[in-house]
Amino acid sequence: MFDSITVQTATEVESISILIFTIALSFVLSTLLAFVYQKTFRGLSYSRNYVQSIVLISIISAVVIQSVGDSLSRGIGIMAAMSIIRFRTHFKDPRDTLFLFAALAAGIACGSYAFPVAIIGTLGFSIAAIVLYYSPLGPNSYFDGMLRFNLQVNNSQQKELERLLQEFCKSFALVTMREMAQGERLDYAYHIKLRKAKRHEDFMAELKRIDDLQGLSLMMQESTVDI
Repeated sequence: MFDSITVQTATEVESISILIFTIALSFVLSTLLAFVYQKTFRGLSYSRNYVQSIVLISIISAVVIQSVGDSLSRGIGIMAAMSIIRFRTHFKDPRDTLFLFAALAAGIACGSYAFPVAIIGTLGFSIAAIVLYYSPLGPNSYFDGMLRFNLQVNNSQQKELERLLQEFCKSFALVTMREMAQGERLDYAYHIKLRKAKRHEDFMAELKRIDDLQGLSLMMQESTVDI
């Protein structure tokens, strides 16, 4: 009797140790994915909540797979319980969905004790994401601000405006242009990326010198600002 109790206690301790290792490994791998996502992200802002979700969803999937084990009835019960939850988050960028799936895959692999698959798969995905980021398939340019203003149609200082954009901006792209004041004025919206040696205060001061330029506004954001 004492031998059976000893064996059962040793088995429980070993199971707890494996569970802790599984959760720890899924946390490390998903943290790596979150770090790669943050470093290869290009946009006006990213969501810190989404980055944390990449880490947490991997741990959840690992625990779920551990709970299911080899029991078919337990798996059906967990699927029924999970079906109550409705995920209605919409991702603007398909790349965000891919990182979430990568975290899920890492957690599932850890939960099913396929540790080499989880490690090699996560490293392979991370390396591929970094390579694609720096390859010709990656983003050619990115922007850190939004410039808006309106100008009279056929304004004589249109060329001066273009010169200032080229002088102060490393890259810029016209986002929208619409008529206003019954077609007498045009409202412009530009995505811009300022040059490193230029200050947005000086840029705004130069733009204000243009005659008849109204509604001037510049919204600057760093690429790692949380929304």
